[in-house]
Amino acid sequence: MNKIQTPGAHTILGHPDSLFVLFFTEMWERFSYYGMRALLVLFLVTEVAKGGWGWTRADATALYGWYTGLVYLTPILGGYIADRILGSRRAVVLGGFVIAAGHACLLFDTPTMFYTGLGLVVAGTGLFKPNISAIVGQLYTKDNEGGRDGGYTLFYMGVNSGAFFGILLCGYIGEKISWPLGFGLAGAFMMLGAVQFYFAQGIFGQIGLSKSQKTEEVVHEEAEPHIVADRLKAICVFSFFTIFFWFAFEQSGGSMTIFAADYTDRTLAGTSGMTFKIINTLITIIPTFILSWLLVKLFGGTAKKYLMSNILLVVCMALIWSLVIWMLSREFSLDQSSVPATWFGVLNSFFIVILAPMFSKIWEKYWNPSGPVKFGTGLILLGLGFAALSYGSASIPAGAKTASVSMVFLIVAYLFHTMGELCISPVGLSYISKLAPPRLLGLMFGVWYVNTAIANKLAGFTGSYIDHISETYSLSTFFLIFTIIPITAGLVFMMLNKWMHRKMHGIH
Repeated sequence: MNKIQTPGAHTILGHPDSLFVLFFTEMWERFSYYGMRALLVLFLVTEVAKGGWGWTRADATALYGWYTGLVYLTPILGGYIADRILGSRRAVVLGGFVIAAGHACLLFDTPTMFYTGLGLVVAGTGLFKPNISAIVGQLYTKDNEGGRDGGYTLFYMGVNSGAFFGILLCGYIGEKISWPLGFGLAGAFMMLGAVQFYFAQGIFGQIGLSKSQKTEEVVHEEAEPHIVADRLKAICVFSFFTIFFWFAFEQSGGSMTIFAADYTDRTLAGTSGMTFKIINTLITIIPTFILSWLLVKLFGGTAKKYLMSNILLVVCMALIWSLVIWMLSREFSLDQSSVPATWFGVLNSFFIVILAPMFSKIWEKYWNPSGPVKFGTGLILLGLGFAALSYGSASIPAGAKTASVSMVFLIVAYLFHTMGELCISPVGLSYISKLAPPRLLGLMFGVWYVNTAIANKLAGFTGSYIDHISETYSLSTFFLIFTIIPITAGLVFMMLNKWMHRKMHGIH
């Protein structure tokens, strides 16, 4: 049986300890991915004299699109390999080590090692990403099915906690201290995360093992073939509409980063500088305390059986605290603050941590519409975020290379984007785990990420036109494109609600 804990065993926030082993493992992987991603475009466009490669914006965002696209393309192969050969757990461990090796290559500032590093991160993510999500879904059976959506929401908080600290710390060190050190820090945490997962695997019981590893055969009930076929079609439609979300959302690592770096007033002095330092301290310290509390709870429930894994997690959190205190102390010692362009990327993750419990409560008690309606709402919210950027950049002349727009518009955009993300990403992951038969779970998560790959490639492609469109029309027009397309897609998906309901055969 897929039981991971006996009744009455230790839980955290009503969920099994095993969920939080996955929470922290995913957190360190996302730390490495988003930490490196935050630096990629800035590193490429920074002039050689300042340690970058001096690429054009178009070339940098095009490479960004290829890289992020391939990162989400390989999970379909990784899911298939895990379903057929390795098992989810082996795939997660192997993927983690390959990702860490890729980040290590980025320490060496040569084109050969740089591209080798990107290739290894792509390959490792293909093994890691779909299979850790599949394990989460298998923690919930008929006995605890009601906790599935909440479990994925908590898991998604782990995703964004990693993104938060990765962007914050790797971005700060890379931008302010050294590009290679920023890339290297991402790899260090991925290595520690993979090792801690390896030592804690026993907590999952039979879950995630390959067929050859299992000591007993797990029998899964499966719906009739025509119902399975319809539900797989529903997964494909959900996955397809994520293209319209992520192609716009992923501008955060490309055109929105360029907007933050070149078109936003980021210099603060006097009262405004001190206010930023205090706000930055609060939004950094509060999540660190929350994660430390979760780690203490996990340590209390699992340390006796999985001591080495817990020790490694403690080491990771100690490093986080050390880096956070060092960064904040360094900023307070400066008379004038220049907000790093990468800093705005942490807002998405911060808003996720703050808003996720509220959205979970809304779905549970006040408004719990169908999946297509949630997806449509998310797409509309995303479009409204870009509407704020379009409005904010309306005063920038066509073809201008620099400007000093208030950072309020970026903050508002990230707030709307985050609310949209909460309507789509954790909801989509939960629906896949409900709709897909267990024998195809890894593969179906791979299908989800293939569409994310297409979206990321489109994000890089469209983002590379920022200069052309802003010179020909205006920067406001550029952002207006990402307002209209998601909102239109959201309205179309809402109109498909009844058809999707039939295809899901009772899954809500």
